[in-house]
Amino acid sequence: MHKNRILLIIFNMNILTPLIICTIAGLGTLIGSLLVFIPKIDKNGSMSLILGFSGTIMILISILDLLPTSISTILSSFSTLKTFVIGIISFYLGYLIITILDKKVEKESSLYKVGILSLIGLMLHNFPEGIATFMTSINNQALGIKLSIAIMLHNIPEGICICIPIAKSTGSIKKGIGASFLASLAEPLGALIAFVFLHHYINDITIGIILIFVAGIMITLSINSIYKEAKRLEKGKCFITGVIIAIIFNLISIIFF
Repeated sequence: MHKNRILLIIFNMNILTPLIICTIAGLGTLIGSLLVFIPKIDKNGSMSLILGFSGTIMILISILDLLPTSISTILSSFSTLKTFVIGIISFYLGYLIITILDKKVEKESSLYKVGILSLIGLMLHNFPEGIATFMTSINNQALGIKLSIAIMLHNIPEGICICIPIAKSTGSIKKGIGASFLASLAEPLGALIAFVFLHHYINDITIGIILIFVAGIMITLSINSIYKEAKRLEKGKCFITGVIIAIIFNLISIIFF
C-alpha cells in the first residue's frame, strides 16, 4: 500500500510539472560542466581564474542570498537571541562538516579534493534549493519557473567548480561531467524524496536552518580549499580576474532576477 501511494504521488500531474520545473533548475550544474570542452581550459592560469570565479560566487550567494533570507525567515518566528543562536549553531555545523571532510580526503591531490568537496557541498546546497523550487511551483507555477531559471543560471558556476577540477586531476572528462550530473540530480531527487517522506516536517524555518548550514559549508569550502588551490595555481592576475568576473556576474543576476 505504501509503495502504491508513493507511485500515485509521483505520477500525479500536479506533482509532475513542478518536478520538471525543479529539474530545469538543476540542469545549470550540468551546463556549467560542458565548459570542460573549451581548449586549454585545464591550464593552471585558467584553473586559477575558474576557481577564483567559483569560490567568489559561492561566497556571494551565501552572504547576499542564503544568510539574509534564512535569518529573516527564522527571525519572523523566534526572538533575536534565539535566531542568533540557531544561526551560529547551523553555520558552525556547516563549517565543521566541510572541515572534517577536508581532512578525510587529505591524501588526494589538492585539485581533486576541491572537486570532491565542491560536489558534496553543492549537492547539500541543491537539496534545499530543490525543495524551495518544488514547493513554489506547486503553489504558483509561473513563479516557480522564474525561480527555476534564476537558480539554473547561478548553478552554472557550480558545475564548473565540480567538473573541471575532477576532470583535470583524474584525466577523465567523463568523471567530471558525471560528478556534475550527480549534483544536478540533487535538486529534483531531493525535492521528491523530501516531499514524499518529509512533507509534514518541511516548512520555511527548517529550510532556513538548512540554508544557513549550507552557507557555512560553502563559505568554508571557498576560503579554505577553493581559494587556496586557486592561489597555488596562480598565473599572473588570473585569480583576481576570476573574482572580479564573479562579482560582475552576480550584480547582473541581481539586476535581472
